[in-house]
Amino acid sequence: MGSQPTSEPLWTPQSVLSTLPNPPNENSTSPVPFFHLLERLKTTKREGWRRFDINQGESISDHMYRMSVMTMLAPPSLAARLNLLHCMKMALIHDMAESLVGDITPVDPIKKTEKARREAAVMDYISNSLLRGVPRGILAGDDILTVFNEYEANETLEAQFVHDVDKMELLLQMVEYERSYEIDLAEFLGVAKRIQLPEIQEWAATVLQEREALWKTRQEQQTVKESTS
Repeated sequence: MGSQPTSEPLWTPQSVLSTLPNPPNENSTSPVPFFHLLERLKTTKREGWRRFDINQGESISDHMYRMSVMTMLAPPSLAARLNLLHCMKMALIHDMAESLVGDITPVDPIKKTEKARREAAVMDYISNSLLRGVPRGILAGDDILTVFNEYEANETLEAQFVHDVDKMELLLQMVEYERSYEIDLAEFLGVAKRIQLPEIQEWAATVLQEREALWKTRQEQQTVKESTS
């Protein structure tokens, strides 16, 4: 009888931690080990851009930083209905699991359910193994897990707003890379159609107008170049 194919081992936070030269100390009363884990968000690039040879692009923490600033500038009609401090926390937490999971994109061969399982496992690890014994500040381990789960459920207005800001930040970066690298990133335009709140749809419309003007100018320049060559 032939040997049975072996399945890949189940992904766990520990399977990644075991490969790190300096994994964080667990069950500490200090937040320092958690702070060290967050360094991985600074050095891990957003993978969606790599397919376009943008290899020195934004990091995960770059993305979350601008999102958190954007939440502070919510349009007044929306801000009046939001807990903006809570939204800022959510923006800074929503991709925290990628410190160990990495940035999994829609084109990667990993199902959404598996991606969600991995991210939930990392957030549980952060909450229980890194922050459980740390004296409470403005945000404790349980709070981080609660905010992450709220974002994932996407049922509250705050979560819907932060989801829209997530998409809006991607649109900004798309146009900025198109300007800098002179490449067409139209593949990401579909994100704009998935923005739900009217106020953020207006932001997206402004960015798309900027993009339209950018490509109109480039086409005009190309036409002039061809006519004079």
